[in-house]
Amino acid sequence: MSEVIACIDGSPAAARVCDYAVWAVQRLNAPLMLLHVLDHSKYPVESDLSGNLLLGGREALMSELSELDARRNKLALEQGKLMLEAAAGRAIEQGVAEPRQRQRHGGLVETLAAMQEQTRLLVIGKLGEEHAGEASQVGDHVEQVIRTMDKPILVVPSDYSEPKRIMLAFDGSPTCQAGVKMLASSPLFLGLPCHLVAVGKDSSLMESLAWARETLEASGHDVETAQLEGDVEPVLHRYQQDNDIDMVVMGAYGHSRIREFFVGSTTSKMIKNATVPHLLLR
Repeated sequence: MSEVIACIDGSPAAARVCDYAVWAVQRLNAPLMLLHVLDHSKYPVESDLSGNLLLGGREALMSELSELDARRNKLALEQGKLMLEAAAGRAIEQGVAEPRQRQRHGGLVETLAAMQEQTRLLVIGKLGEEHAGEASQVGDHVEQVIRTMDKPILVVPSDYSEPKRIMLAFDGSPTCQAGVKMLASSPLFLGLPCHLVAVGKDSSLMESLAWARETLEASGHDVETAQLEGDVEPVLHRYQQDNDIDMVVMGAYGHSRIREFFVGSTTSKMIKNATVPHLLLR
């Protein structure tokens, strides 16, 4: 059975990752997996110091350094287990019966790519441990994950607020049309009002927007539509803030003017100014 997978690390967003994952699990009636990945670039399974010219043949020193690395890795593993246990306790307190805990040693991107078949939704913090405190940045690993995964990814900020109102950034692309159908059928958004927002005034987009509205209304959503003009990123963020939107849904790939926002520059530009969770669709 596919799972909601929550990436747990030592960043400030980890608790919020857990909270949003619990919210998704309860609405989807899906199992929860709490995942901690120990980065092999920082914590290799074995350290090879044989090529270090400064050490030369000082076998005793090399042996001591290897032992220090081994202890450091063991402590990192234990820390990861404690973080997983804390997240599991938090999820249980919020009503999740049996959250699974899994710890992997390797690269985050490679690990998640290998787990795609069992992934229904991936929940990840906007900032990883390496960017703690850099509110306008996006973790390097987050960018790579977004580019690699073909499953829905919920990127969350460091604050939690239960989603009450959602916005779909709509550009008429196949990805956004699939997003409309997902919104219409998924229990994740059942009963939530939806704002359908497009940037641009061309007639084909207007027709697609009308279809999207009809599709969402037929599934029981209260829908508001808006066709706006201006630079895509600030226009969408301003609309989100002005209308108290709690969650933004958008395609990771699009076309026309919105394509510039989604992939034209960097993935960071998509979400770096986000103050609410963004659900990215592929």
